[in-house]
Amino acid sequence: MTDAPLQLKNLRKNYGALNVTDDVSLDVAAGELHAIIGPNGAGKTTLIHQISGLARPDSGRIVFHGQDVTGLPMHQRARLGLVRSFQITSILPRFSALENVALAVQAHAGSSFRFFGDAAAEPALNDAAMALLARFGLAARAATPAGLMSHGEKRQLELAIALAAKPKLLLLDEPLAGTSHDESGQIIATLRQLRRELPIVLIEHDMDAVFALADRVSVLVYGRIIASGPPQSVRDNAEVRAAYLGEEAA
Repeated sequence: MTDAPLQLKNLRKNYGALNVTDDVSLDVAAGELHAIIGPNGAGKTTLIHQISGLARPDSGRIVFHGQDVTGLPMHQRARLGLVRSFQITSILPRFSALENVALAVQAHAGSSFRFFGDAAAEPALNDAAMALLARFGLAARAATPAGLMSHGEKRQLELAIALAAKPKLLLLDEPLAGTSHDESGQIIATLRQLRRELPIVLIEHDMDAVFALADRVSVLVYGRIIASGPPQSVRDNAEVRAAYLGEEAA
């Protein structure tokens, strides 16, 4: 899969004597939602840190659309289209939903920030931000301070902010964490739409969501990939069942 948009080649990351990422290699294909699952402490978030540029591997390479980005900082990777949405929401709570997205549009366009509150007053930024809010069902909440929105709405807002950066690949770290059943359903529906448009790397503990959404699943245990393939083959893998899924896969 040499033409895969994202290629991880023998990534290693140690913290002292602990091998958090242990010789991880995988490809993410065009148009693929690739889920990375595993027990707590398996190294999933550390792996996403390395892909996004928040942490640098001790060895190995990260290739994005044919370019070695291993040494690039996070903001340069984002400029190339490798965009991450964080496990903990990264919105500005005192600013409205519209201002949050308008600032993201502004940042991607490279225009001057000047005063934060001015971003949503610029027509071009405002129109682009409103279109994104409408797409995620948040148009009616445009004037609402982000800090007053429900947890599920904040997750949708964060996805709108990520889309404002015009990603070529989206990294999602537990987008369903802390959401209610109804909110999870809305986010899953959103991800079903997004997966038609761009490749996605998804870390998620909700196995029902993972197996409903993923084209391919990789299982990380103690920093190593122990299985990778279509959801059903991973679900049926005896080593995966013993190490992680257990009765969930029954």
